[in-house]
Amino acid sequence: MASAACIASKVTAVSQFSSVIKSIHSKSPPNSSKTRCIDPRRACYPGVRPLAPSAREDAELHVKTDAFPRIGRLSAADELSQSKTGNREVTADLSLWQKSGGRVFALLLATLQAVAPIPIDGLVGEWGAGPAEAVLYSPDTKVPRSAEVALRRAIPAVNVSMKQIQESLEDIFYLLRIPQRKPYGTMESDVKKALKLAEDDKDAILAALPADQKEKGTQLYNDLMTAKGGFPGLLDAIAAKDADKVSIRLASSLDTIAQLEVMQATGLAFLLPKEFQDFPHLTGRAVAELTLEKGDGSTFVVAAGGGPQPVGVLEIVLDGYSAPLTAGNFADMIQRGAYNGIKLRNTEQAVLSDTENLNGAGRELPIEILPSGEFQPLYRTTLNVQDGELPVLPLSVYGAVAMAHNKTSEDFSSPSQFFFYLYDRRNSGLGGLSFEEGQFSVFGYVTKGRELLSQLKTGDVIKEAKLVSGADRVVQ
Repeated sequence: MASAACIASKVTAVSQFSSVIKSIHSKSPPNSSKTRCIDPRRACYPGVRPLAPSAREDAELHVKTDAFPRIGRLSAADELSQSKTGNREVTADLSLWQKSGGRVFALLLATLQAVAPIPIDGLVGEWGAGPAEAVLYSPDTKVPRSAEVALRRAIPAVNVSMKQIQESLEDIFYLLRIPQRKPYGTMESDVKKALKLAEDDKDAILAALPADQKEKGTQLYNDLMTAKGGFPGLLDAIAAKDADKVSIRLASSLDTIAQLEVMQATGLAFLLPKEFQDFPHLTGRAVAELTLEKGDGSTFVVAAGGGPQPVGVLEIVLDGYSAPLTAGNFADMIQRGAYNGIKLRNTEQAVLSDTENLNGAGRELPIEILPSGEFQPLYRTTLNVQDGELPVLPLSVYGAVAMAHNKTSEDFSSPSQFFFYLYDRRNSGLGGLSFEEGQFSVFGYVTKGRELLSQLKTGDVIKEAKLVSGADRVVQ
């Protein structure tokens, strides 16, 4: 797996805070056209060298001499006044105290910024990051924080009203995060907007369902409109101002909407590039099940309870809508039995399959990433999240499943080695994005058994891997 290099530039944490301190006096934000290494403890990308010690000393000297241009300097009028009153000695002492205090304050801020994993409240939000850095610096970046949300958003829009209904309800998730008085009035408006869209466009919604799914889809639509787990129950929970019930019923309504959308999306909305059309690919969603055993003979602790278990089961939803080649390759490998008996290898932020040298893999699989807002995936290229490029399937979700890089070229994925990403916000950028975001082909998420991921160790084994649904959508 490629190194976890952070996004970097030529501006260091110390010089960054020099700009911050200057901006405190000028009341204007520092130049945000340059970016910086989010975590100075990490290596930077090739071509961007870390700051040399001598340069760092120069930067610190710059903080000491220029960070406070106004503190400790008297105006000409003040000096004249002081000379007239004979208070020059008192002023000199005050000036010395201000200079010393200023230097200590500047260096303290620089040190905090260099080691802190999160922004300093009240400073970075106002002065430290301009609009050009909003993606990694803003805590309000609306990146999916769970597998369920990411998969829901990745479903292509077949019926416009369904996507509008979904987006209206998705906003409530962010409103629920507000720690103080929650805007229940806004939540109610969002639900009523979704309800009206569903009522007005009922015929088109049901018409988009394939014939063999019409009966089941109609029942889901009726549940959404009338059941406690649909819009009526959600409105009741909002009226009661019960945040827990709102959250539960919101998830139920969105799950129903997602099922309807998947039924409507019966294939890919784009053509694969000509050179990859003969590759195995997945034309929708499939579900894989991996049965795990501990290599040392110990047991798993599962969320369902029932005591220690000799085996653990992971359920992975594979998303062919956003990564048809990568998901299709993984499904094909499972169908060929390639992952049965494969050992796992544990690292700090991932659990990898020990399949770097798997015989019979051989297929050159290009990096495949679908950027948000784009119609089809990009191939053999990664994303620059610092410039606002975000993937539809983010890596910054605990339990994301992706292919490792090819050993010879980062334009290609490994034909066989995959990994489970153990996302930890404490080790991410200031906007909650992984430092590896946009660098790997994510093709699915663990949706059941996530509690097992933290229990996996080097030497544990995939006893069996199989597709439990969606095999008919794998094109060989």
